[in-house]
Amino acid sequence: MLKKPPSCVAAVDLGSNSFHMIVCSLTDGKLQTIDRLKEMVRLASGLDKRNFLDEVTQERALACLERFGQRIRHFPPESVRIVGTSTLRTARNAAQFLEKAELALNHPIHIISGIEEARLIYQGVANNLSSQAKLRLVMDIGGGSTEYIIGSGDNPLDKESLPMGCVTVSNLFFKDGKLSKTEFNQAVLFAQRRLEPFQQKFQAGLWDEAIGASGSLRAIDKVLLAKNWSNNGITREGLELLVQHIYNTPHINALNLPELDPERLPVFVGGVAIVYATFKSLNITQMTISDGALREGLIHDLLGRIYDHDIRSATVRQIAERYHVDILHAQRIKQTVDYLLAQLPEDYFQIDHEQARQFLHWAAELHELGHDIAHSQYHKHSAYVIENGDFAGFSRQDQMLLAAIVRVHRRKFALKVFADLPAPWHYEAPKLALLLRLSVLLHRNRQDYEVPQFQFSWVKSKIKLRFPDGWLDTSPLTQADLLYEAENLKIAGLKLEVA
Repeated sequence: MLKKPPSCVAAVDLGSNSFHMIVCSLTDGKLQTIDRLKEMVRLASGLDKRNFLDEVTQERALACLERFGQRIRHFPPESVRIVGTSTLRTARNAAQFLEKAELALNHPIHIISGIEEARLIYQGVANNLSSQAKLRLVMDIGGGSTEYIIGSGDNPLDKESLPMGCVTVSNLFFKDGKLSKTEFNQAVLFAQRRLEPFQQKFQAGLWDEAIGASGSLRAIDKVLLAKNWSNNGITREGLELLVQHIYNTPHINALNLPELDPERLPVFVGGVAIVYATFKSLNITQMTISDGALREGLIHDLLGRIYDHDIRSATVRQIAERYHVDILHAQRIKQTVDYLLAQLPEDYFQIDHEQARQFLHWAAELHELGHDIAHSQYHKHSAYVIENGDFAGFSRQDQMLLAAIVRVHRRKFALKVFADLPAPWHYEAPKLALLLRLSVLLHRNRQDYEVPQFQFSWVKSKIKLRFPDGWLDTSPLTQADLLYEAENLKIAGLKLEVA
């Protein structure tokens, strides 16, 4: 746990339709919302046919983030979480945009997978809605993706993220604003086809209550209530009346729906098509609306990190068990990692020692999971699973970093593995990988014995290991391994001296 928790925390959701920010005061572990900001940026509309984000949309997004940045720029790093979702997962030039966006906010932005987005959405709903339902179906429509989750209490049990959102569907079927029964039905069919492989998993009868959590769903709920088409959330009957109204309207500008925000209008019908398809495919009759969503989930996830309940550590333990990792061996390596870290100066990393230690511990627990796939080249199998698996709590950047450290924990110390990592990790990750390499090497015989106290230093490109007199002579295999390691590191421009 941090020595002193921050007095304020913030979460920012860079969605494909809207950017959201929530700021909360934090007192004795309790949250109080003190600020909310939301701007419709429509990031997904800026993707061209090659999935490049155009300059006009980038400028619009950056202008919004400059405004957000005024509010949180000076918050301490551990008090802010910022994530990007569907469009930033897709955009081929996302890295260039993120570099400018991080300057505007003065905080790192993490891209999360659709499954991680679903988990966080469920957390936001579970912590903001009093519901007695044993099993809940939660639905969230973003600009570029739609998430479906079945959960119980605080635990999401089944999660899916589908590549359809209110912006993408609106652009595909209603880009010029024209409406027709044929086009609307095509949009519904499009959404049903996306949902078809998962129908059985989320079908009515497998949950007790359906809950909606997004701007699209809130907008539909407000419209149905204002038109007196429903007074109990979104109902199948109310949706039918809304769909008939859309059928009879030639253009979105003529919809004339009370309580519909004009900013929402260009993507409203695309959202209705997704909801209507979902109600039909899953046989939903009524859906309650929640104010909690992704940003609230981010805040509660951040609290876990602040108060030493980081979901990422639990995820690593679960993955290690699934792949039958030798936990005792991992524990020995973690102890040696700590021993090495303790001998480095506090300012050795651009990140704090605790963050370095955290990633090294996770790497120690997972570096051998590839053994469960194949012993040959197991480090490559380990890295692949880490980078491409669904790891709850981890962003795409977290997984890339962890995979890179594990990938080079043995054999060649290939610096090119780190080249695509975001700053400062492209510079820091090789240091972490070397600490893991040395720790693994010193426990290569896998016996449960104490490595003797030794001196370790690392100044520029020179690394020194000093063992007690005579110890290396009694450990010829370790001595041979260290000499071989010196040759591996020499290729990477590092000099390892052992005595």
